[in-house]
Amino acid sequence: MYDYLIVGAGLFGAVFAREATDKGKKVLVIDKRDHIAGNVFTREIEGINVHEYGAHIFHTNNREVWEYVNKFAEFNRFTNAPVANYKGELYSLPFNMYTFNKMWGVVTPEEAKAKIEEQRKAAGITEPKNLEEQAISLVGTDIYEKLIKGYTKKQWGRPCSELPAFIIKRLPVRYTFDNNYFNALFQGIPMGGYTKMVENMLKGIEVRTGVDYFDVKDELEAQAQKVIYTGPIDAYFDYKLGTLEYRSVRFETEVLDTDNFQGNAAVNFTDEETPWTRIIEHKFFEFGEQPKTVISREYSSEWEKGDEPYYPVNDEKNGKLYEEYKKLADAEEKVVFGGRLGEYKYYDMDKVIESALEAAKKYL
Repeated sequence: MYDYLIVGAGLFGAVFAREATDKGKKVLVIDKRDHIAGNVFTREIEGINVHEYGAHIFHTNNREVWEYVNKFAEFNRFTNAPVANYKGELYSLPFNMYTFNKMWGVVTPEEAKAKIEEQRKAAGITEPKNLEEQAISLVGTDIYEKLIKGYTKKQWGRPCSELPAFIIKRLPVRYTFDNNYFNALFQGIPMGGYTKMVENMLKGIEVRTGVDYFDVKDELEAQAQKVIYTGPIDAYFDYKLGTLEYRSVRFETEVLDTDNFQGNAAVNFTDEETPWTRIIEHKFFEFGEQPKTVISREYSSEWEKGDEPYYPVNDEKNGKLYEEYKKLADAEEKVVFGGRLGEYKYYDMDKVIESALEAAKKYL
């Protein structure tokens, strides 16, 4: 009945479904949630598009991907400029000249570099062996202690000294007054929310939500030539080699009877004592002027079966286990594994779309 059964209506599944349909293939998309769009799902509350599974800011240097998403949505000019709150002291993120000036009173890039170098030398770091040493070598001890140490421990549930150095390499450090967190050529938020964008991708395609693939696996696979699977790779094989680790996130969302709660879309709380990692004020993703506002507090937690998996824990142990699962996946002739969970990868949105387009070129 179907050329492709696509498991998961997130970005990877939706892009592949669109490409397959446009090439004349018959496609069925299923998702165990009661909605499409996966973790980029947005729900309208008080006229505000709320990012239900955490803040998603689209950014890319890939022109092909940018032109592709603009076929399904019009993007605004939102620029990600988060703020760090350390016990009531506010600092600029990314770490830039505003951060260095507030921290040390320095005014020039030369002074800021000298201060960081002085602290790096005092810490005796030559070759960073873990996240703590990598952070100190990048931004010095003061910034590490106030703006990285507590936040990262909350985020990953382990001390920075036990985390690999590469995690912090995503961290932008600038000796300019540029507050734009991403150095991407293209950046923005789809006007009307991500759900609307994914709806447009899936237009004219059969979609069934509230369907757990594992409940109907045999029945649906018998109706399809090939399966595109975007769920957790270890779940597909019933965890027979062991369970891959993730971090999960819990959200507390509330509507407030004020038009402006914190003055910014994202504020990170970097001290260890504050239980949440950040507060998102959703209206500011789309320059909203609604009379009320909606905020979400984010709490990071260790993932357990039944929780929503968010961030793969890409350390050495999990990397080796994933490679074993990948061997099993490669032997599945009828199934293609894709996306953040299917490939056990910390993917930005543009990379998910890029990967789906590459899969479409390969298999269609």
